[in-house]
Formats: sequence, C-alpha cells, structure tokens
Amino acid sequence: MDESEKIKQLKKKRNAIILVHNYQRADVQDAADFVGDSFGLSQKAVASGADVIVFCGVDFMAESAAVLNPEKTVLMPEISAQCPMAAMITPEALKLEKQKHPDAAVVCYVNTSAAVKAESDICCTSANAVKVVNSLAEKEIIFVPDRNLALYVASHTEKKIIPWKGYCPTHHLILPGDVMLEKEEHPDAEVLVHPECRPDVVALADKVLSTAGMLKYAAQSDAREFIIGTEMGLLHRLVKENPGKKFFIATEYAVCPNMKMNTLGSIIRALEKNELVIKVPENVRKKAKLALDRMLEAGRGD
Repeated sequence: MDESEKIKQLKKKRNAIILVHNYQRADVQDAADFVGDSFGLSQKAVASGADVIVFCGVDFMAESAAVLNPEKTVLMPEISAQCPMAAMITPEALKLEKQKHPDAAVVCYVNTSAAVKAESDICCTSANAVKVVNSLAEKEIIFVPDRNLALYVASHTEKKIIPWKGYCPTHHLILPGDVMLEKEEHPDAEVLVHPECRPDVVALADKVLSTAGMLKYAAQSDAREFIIGTEMGLLHRLVKENPGKKFFIATEYAVCPNMKMNTLGSIIRALEKNELVIKVPENVRKKAKLALDRMLEAGRGD
C-alpha cells in the first residue's frame, strides 16, 4: 500500500481531516482534504465534522485550529515546523508596546502565537488586513508582527499604523532586481506579489494579493503569464488549476524550509500515533478565540 492509500485508510478510521497550506510540498497538497491560506483553513477547521484535524502548515496555524476547535484533536505532524516571523513577537513584548500606546487598538497578523492573539483586539490575514484596520473605531493601530504588511496597510488607511519590526525571512529574500530580471525575460507577464514582500518589491507589482487572492486572480485574468512573488509552493496549485497559463517564481530562493518539513510519512505517523497534539491553555484560548472570531466576522476582504 502506498503512502496516499495509507493516509486515506487512517483518515477514515479516525474520522480525520487533513488541512494543508498553499506553501506545503506538492505531494502533501495532493493528499489534502482542503488546501488553502490560513484564513480559509481556519474556516474549514470550524466547519468540519471531523474528530481529528491534521494541520500541515506551521505552528501558529495548528494553534489557531486548536483555539477554534477545543473539542477536536488537532495534530501537527512536524513540531519543528515553526514560523520565524511569529517568533519575532512575544506576549511580553506586546504588553510593553501597549503601555506605550494606551489609546491604540492591537491588530495582530494571524501569523502569531495564541498567546500573542490573546493580547490583541483582533486578528487579520494578508487578505483582510486593510478591511480589519478600517473597521476599527480607534485612530491608532499597533500592528504586529509583520512590518512589511503594516506598511502596506498604512498606505491604504488614514489611521496611524504603529508597526512592529518583524518580517517573513522567505518573502524578504525576494528582491526588486529578481522581479525586474523576470520581467525582462517575460515582458508580457503580470507581476503578482504578496504584501509580506519588501515595499520596493510591492511597488513593482501589478497586483498585491494574498495566496488565495493570487489563485483567484490568475484564474480570472486574461493574462497568460504571471511572475509570482511569494513562497514557491503556491506554484503547484497555480499550474494545476490553470492549464495553458505559465507561472514564473520571482526567485528560486523563495522557499520556506519550515513549511516543507511536513511529509506524507509524518502525516501517517501523526495519525497512527496521535502525534503531536496541539493544546492551548484555556485562559489563553478564550482570549485568542475572541480575536480570531472578530477576524472571521470581518470577512475575507478583497
């Protein structure tokens, strides 16, 4: 029996669902019940009738699923699959920042720990960050942890944005020169970049979109070629869902090693041995759930 068949068998036995982020390995994406961005997968986790959720992504994603589904077992196949950007903000550091700006609301990117979410007023994703910020009554917004996303939001709101100095190491590797070189090679291609990219890369884009936004736009656009400024795992879905269109990664260095840790073998191990169960302390879970619920109520955004 191959690994894919083994996973199907184990899923049925345990009434499990496999949620896989767009940046995962191609074979892991193909084994998923649902592939998507953090927002979409959060919604699938809530709507699922499964007893067990296997989350193939990085740590904060599995934590969010556990926060929203306390009655379900949430498994993370690779406990070392941590998000470097999420580690750049701690609840202690956020508390100190809040003391400096007592009138500010705290918007935390979903790429944060449950403990940081618990110290925040509302979460956001890259897709709905502008919408979330503009929905708040406060005029000052502490935005953590991604400075690049904060700067992008600042250019689309009249509110004062107070950015944290975190960043995504993978998106930070995409340089303006990379995009320009690809544009020289493919002059007819549209440039789609993620708002986690550097501002000077964002400035070169035809469209600034979340991963879900890129998938939707590529499917609807009349363009036949696209330069993609995000983690290269997204190309698997883009190619699969858009036959006849061509996709070029902005740089071959846009690989998140932590996202690539999950394998078919580790999914099988997680289901067979009930490893590794993600739990969030109840006092933290309740506060973090408020911030996530508000995000889910705010909607996806454009």
